[in-house]
Amino acid sequence: MIYPSIDKLLNIVDSKYELVHIAARRSKQIAKEGYLQMPDTEYKSKKNIGRALEEVCEGLIEIKKEDK
Repeated sequence: MIYPSIDKLLNIVDSKYELVHIAARRSKQIAKEGYLQMPDTEYKSKKNIGRALEEVCEGLIEIKKEDK
């Protein structure tokens, strides 16, 4: 089973397309800088994209919502 679940993530982010964009940007940032927001042992995923999704689920990434 994939962690975190897409249902839990979509309660935080409005659309799956925005979620992909956020996770991809954070994953690239992790690869470039090597900075993690949680201790390495707390992540369930070993890959940067999974770690980025875990950070979104934990509320460690601030998601700005635009007013239309």
